[in-house]
Amino acid sequence: MILQKKHYIEQVHEVVRTIPPGRVTSYGAIADYLALGSARMVGFALKNSIMMDEIPAHRVLNSKGELSGRNAFPSPTFMQEMLESEGVEVVNFKVVNFKKLFWHPAE
Repeated sequence: MILQKKHYIEQVHEVVRTIPPGRVTSYGAIADYLALGSARMVGFALKNSIMMDEIPAHRVLNSKGELSGRNAFPSPTFMQEMLESEGVEVVNFKVVNFKKLFWHPAE
């Protein structure tokens, strides 16, 4: 079972690495694309990799475009700061124009 979890985590990381700068996706979209697990499992896979340079976990949001994972980062505003540095507007911990900026892993 540990091997399966590791394999799943690696798959999530691979998908997240492909999210273009300035675009966002959701935990659920990644879970659907991988056809394994759930949005919660994607969140679990990202939680321990938040600060890995090659994994832009700040681009993964909940299905409403909210920065629901922000408390897993070094500060509650870090995720917003990272997104804003890529030109993504965030107001009240929610991405403005979420649908327009949404990127699906199948793209």
